[in-house]
Amino acid sequence: MIVGTAGHIDHGKTALVRALTGVDTDRLKEEKARGISIDLGFAYLAAPDGAVLGFVDVPGHEKFVHNMLAGATGIDFVLLAIAADDGVMPQTREHLAIVNLLGIDRGIVALTKADLVATEQLAKVTTEIAQLLEGTNLAGAEIVPVSTVSGAGTDELRGRLFDAANTIQARAASERFRLAVDRSFTLPGAGTVVTGTVLSGAVSTGDRVTISPSGLVARVRSIHAQNRPTERGVAGQRCALNLAGEGVTKDAIARGQMVLDPALHAPTDRIDATLRLLATEPKPVSQWMPARLHHAATEVGARIVLLGDAPISPGGEAPVQLVLDRPIAAAEGDRFVLRDTTAQRTIGGGEFLDLRAPARKRRTPERLAQLRAHAIRDAEQALAALLDISPYHVDLSAFARDRALSEDRARTIGERPGVTKAIADDRVFALSAPVWLRFKRSLLATLQCFHADNPDLAGIGLERLRSQLEPRLPTAVFLSFLQELVQSKEIALNGAWARLAGHEVRLTPEDEKTWNKIAPLLGRGERFRPPRVRDIASLQTLREIDVRRMLKLLGRMGKVDEVSHDHFFLRATVAEMVDIIADLAATATDGQFSAAQFRDRVDNGRKVAIQILEFFDRHGVTLRRGDLRRINKHRLDLFRNSAEAASRDQQQSGRESSPVGRPDFKSGRGREPVLGGFDSLSLPPVTRSAR
Repeated sequence: MIVGTAGHIDHGKTALVRALTGVDTDRLKEEKARGISIDLGFAYLAAPDGAVLGFVDVPGHEKFVHNMLAGATGIDFVLLAIAADDGVMPQTREHLAIVNLLGIDRGIVALTKADLVATEQLAKVTTEIAQLLEGTNLAGAEIVPVSTVSGAGTDELRGRLFDAANTIQARAASERFRLAVDRSFTLPGAGTVVTGTVLSGAVSTGDRVTISPSGLVARVRSIHAQNRPTERGVAGQRCALNLAGEGVTKDAIARGQMVLDPALHAPTDRIDATLRLLATEPKPVSQWMPARLHHAATEVGARIVLLGDAPISPGGEAPVQLVLDRPIAAAEGDRFVLRDTTAQRTIGGGEFLDLRAPARKRRTPERLAQLRAHAIRDAEQALAALLDISPYHVDLSAFARDRALSEDRARTIGERPGVTKAIADDRVFALSAPVWLRFKRSLLATLQCFHADNPDLAGIGLERLRSQLEPRLPTAVFLSFLQELVQSKEIALNGAWARLAGHEVRLTPEDEKTWNKIAPLLGRGERFRPPRVRDIASLQTLREIDVRRMLKLLGRMGKVDEVSHDHFFLRATVAEMVDIIADLAATATDGQFSAAQFRDRVDNGRKVAIQILEFFDRHGVTLRRGDLRRINKHRLDLFRNSAEAASRDQQQSGRESSPVGRPDFKSGRGREPVLGGFDSLSLPPVTRSAR
């Protein structure tokens, strides 16, 4: 159990900790000289059952409330010290308000200096304290008179703390590891050591951790938990971690940073939260009001964006967006405190709801409904609520990360009945089963209507299809779900087009006859310099418009490619030319080749060779620099058949697959995506497809 002190300056907090533990927590020279606590102090007390209680002694002076806040987060039990001769004082009230805002609901009041007052004064102050606690999280807390001089009451207080430690609820050790750093120093013979309270999860010797928000990577060399050497530290303990790694120094890790599981490293500077304004505030919170945000051991400037229609009145509570001066490491459900920019008073505090708050459309009814779902602390219930509201999908990977959920816990939630999952861009997304069924029916119905209206087209463009469906899923998620329908043989994908599995575009008997006449003209010895549309029309005594229409259709069917305007090559010929440029690059000393070298290999004219190479440039197969080109090995399979591409993918693991047949390939200039084949205006793909 972690016990944190609270109370006004000179009310005996440090002396009380010393009487309970035998440790003087005033460690700084200035603290000794002035007789007051300036920074955080730490002490430990062994319980009869072998457990160890950790004490965080905080300053009581109003100038050092920021240090008090750095130690207050993560404590399980508050020891509120109130001097019998002074009674309730300003920092007594402010510290109690902070304890309330941080959600700490276990504590005891130590009525210090009880030996200095008469019985009547003791009774009066006791009544005053009981009234102060009413309406707070510590309402009804025990009040124990003590004297650190005579020792009266200290044994009783110590016993009360031991009893509380036996009943304190264990922290979420099954969550991912997070430690809020409050000290960083160098220990001779060991190196860099950081200390702090473990907010969640567990850490073991040898673990890799990340210091956030800096992103510094470190390895845990050794651990002290509750002032004892150990191999493992868990949530609810104060730990000292001996860290090692490149760039890991005491100056590189400062108070306010987090040492955490690498999977949790995702700093944020825009957070949606609930804010409760203290009733003692003189005026409401207005739009874009500046403040100082205190979270765990960090302090950062913030602006308050109201998400409601009216200012937050003193004593009121409402959702807000906090726009921070710099990113911080946090988790959903973390508590925070706001103070004014002069650091003279505490304004209020609350709870983080969503770490990925949007900068626009942050006050819409849909967004506010999402925040109500985020406010549900049970992860499974929160996920169910989010899946039932717009946009009807959840990034499970981000959901688990922002709640610091363990991998096992996240997997369990994702596998609950009624959740449909898809993997896209190495992340896991979820839809509810009813929404998935509605989406699937809508997609199949849309395809059916499209085929009925466009029987001569092989399918509908993926982006056009996505925009017509509800819910409108992000592209990566949409493509991933399409793959499921492909696997179940309900739909088929051709390049960047989707169609029902049973739909197929065929040439008409007349076009088939024409194609049988034209095909020889595009192949054989003249395959690298086939005639253009007008020449084909002249040779076969056909209308130019009919030849162009048919070749465009064959391009969508993947049999030909339009390398330049009205100049079509067989797909097999294009694949052969890809092999030629690959061979030219492989035999060149620097991997670069010229247009003249390519022209000579295909025995073609310079103009046509240049047009072919520019076609490859547009698709990213070749990369041009001046008069020379080099190949892009990740695009070599672009025009080869699927069997060849699959074979090469198996031989060269880790390479990006060919966009041919991939659903993320889109054409340029606002046109429909190209089916299978490519035309002269097609652009190379710019995104990675879902796998």
